[in-house]
Amino acid sequence: MIKAELPSDEPARLQTLRSLHILDTLPEERFDRVTRMAKRLFGVPIALVSLIDMNRQWFKSAVGIDVTETSRDVSFCAHAILGKSVLVIPDATKDIRFADNPLVTGEPHIRFYAGCPIESPDGHKIGTLCVIDRQPRSFAGEDIEALADLTHIIERELAVVQMATIDELTHISNRRGFMLLAEHSLRLCERQSIPAALVFLDLDKFKPINDAFGHAEGDRVLKYFATQMMQTSREADVNARIGGDEFAMLLINTNNDLAEARVARLRMAVEQHNQESRRGYGVAFSHGIVAFDPGKHENMEAILADGDALMYQVKKTK
Repeated sequence: MIKAELPSDEPARLQTLRSLHILDTLPEERFDRVTRMAKRLFGVPIALVSLIDMNRQWFKSAVGIDVTETSRDVSFCAHAILGKSVLVIPDATKDIRFADNPLVTGEPHIRFYAGCPIESPDGHKIGTLCVIDRQPRSFAGEDIEALADLTHIIERELAVVQMATIDELTHISNRRGFMLLAEHSLRLCERQSIPAALVFLDLDKFKPINDAFGHAEGDRVLKYFATQMMQTSREADVNARIGGDEFAMLLINTNNDLAEARVARLRMAVEQHNQESRRGYGVAFSHGIVAFDPGKHENMEAILADGDALMYQVKKTK
């Protein structure tokens, strides 16, 4: 078995995939409809929308198998995203890359595979729409075109997802995207007894910047602040622009002291920027930190409201 190489854009590709807030979400008819169409159209037992995460391939939609993910090491789709067109394996037992793959020698006993890369709106290949058979078969011409057409439907749906959950100005999560991803993360923390903390942030004296320097400069500040949030974040942190000049961070496996340290790193980066930029104003912010309490916080709205209240208490003292 030959393990697929990492794409040259792997860090950016993973960032794009995670920004969609689609990993580990429930099945959706708009994706399941496409896999059912692929299964019927090509007469195969298995059709998948497979997304390639760091160490796994996760199935947003799966027809014909019960598992929701497999290791990336054995993934056919990890090979498919390295190319620009449909990857076709007529008989996996005769392909050196896959002949001794456990998905070939064991369940689901893959023989035929065809996978079309799914391209994100910003051009990264994040997964595939693939069809699988337990018998060798040919696949060319109109079949390849039809699979590519179905893949374009998936890409359009993902573009809709991104537009609905990403803040257009800062390119981090908007309120809706934050609520979806954070709610899922909190439920995971509750099940596994992992601490989490919410940081609610609000830019200080943002309106005077808009009034004195114009809204274009205000937009530049918002984009800059979002960038600093991302650059001082860990991979598991969830960052968002909640609205206006309000931002939030959900920090997983973090208590209040660690959250304060995280905010201190952000503040240090912002203050250093102020000293270097000399734009006639300084960027500053107030924050409130709330430890996630499953007994008190029934949902994300509850913990967000507590963070908002704490932040304004701090703001009033300035």
